[in-house]
Amino acid sequence: MKSLAIVGGAVIGLACAVRAAESGWQATVYDPGHLEPQRGGGLVSTAASRVAAGMLGIAGESRTGDDVYLAFAEQAMSRWPEFVDRLGDDQVVAASSSLMVGVDSADVGELAMVAEWLTRRGHPIEPLTGREIRALEPAVSGRVRSGYLARREMAVDNRRLLAVLADRAATSGVRIETTTVHDLAEISADQVLLAAGVGSAALWTGLPVYPSKGEVLRLGSTPGALPPPKHVVRGRVNGRAVYVVPRPDGVVVGATQYDSGFDRRPVAGGVADLLTDAIELMPSLREYHLLSAEAGLRPATPDGMPLIGRLDDRTIVATGHGRNGILMCPVTADLVADILSGKEIDQPDAEPGRFAWQPM
Repeated sequence: MKSLAIVGGAVIGLACAVRAAESGWQATVYDPGHLEPQRGGGLVSTAASRVAAGMLGIAGESRTGDDVYLAFAEQAMSRWPEFVDRLGDDQVVAASSSLMVGVDSADVGELAMVAEWLTRRGHPIEPLTGREIRALEPAVSGRVRSGYLARREMAVDNRRLLAVLADRAATSGVRIETTTVHDLAEISADQVLLAAGVGSAALWTGLPVYPSKGEVLRLGSTPGALPPPKHVVRGRVNGRAVYVVPRPDGVVVGATQYDSGFDRRPVAGGVADLLTDAIELMPSLREYHLLSAEAGLRPATPDGMPLIGRLDDRTIVATGHGRNGILMCPVTADLVADILSGKEIDQPDAEPGRFAWQPM
């Protein structure tokens, strides 16, 4: 049996480990700081994908005019129903569709531009009035003027997903090594997968990955307050983006994104903006408990597309997914499995020479 070493134990590394093990590889995951024991046994990740909301959005994450990203995001989304079936845990799904809403005229205009662009590319979303939005989600503010419904744009409980993947990895025979890898040459394996997120660049000189910080708040519902929404609610409030994603006991709030090096501490201003905008969007959140404020470092790339491909005859890279690692984990695992089997794959970015920096 051929051996595969996976450096990185977050959602991408674990999904690839499970997929490889199912394909007959003896997989070992190396992750010293991101896998910790959980109650009842097993391991859970504390990586950036744990500090996330778990949205699987195309409309909400689309970059107007970026057809390459849209095509890959649609491909990634198409893998999720089968992926959930293979996980065997329906409770991973936190919401089955998303609302995109705007407060003032500028916010509504911005959403209309996105909706028009998506519709022209065969990805229509349904326009809704403010009254129709509140019929679906009564907690949405009366100030919300209009918006759109994106059916089948799901969200998953990211922490439950990580726990399920860790369990699947264990039952598939994947070994977990909580040791630090300082040099890929130190690893004894037939193939190596570099999936260490923002730490990947330290293990492969010149890899164009850098940290992009994002804050996430977790709010717990309280007796007497309106219950958590059933949809993902993505809003624009005075030009700023904010999202509210349901959980069984509350919501996850987020949308900040900026560069701050490797500092993982949440910033007071970012937390204040998130709370202000979330409460503006859904006033009942004022009554919720603030359970936590955390920051994660997403592995970003200069062109905003993930890096998935061969670095040399032994080394494969799968990183740089930015804030969409959870959306893209099933398709990434499939692509890595194809590479391991010797198949030629289409890169997410068709631009010639994107991997020209690779042979270092």
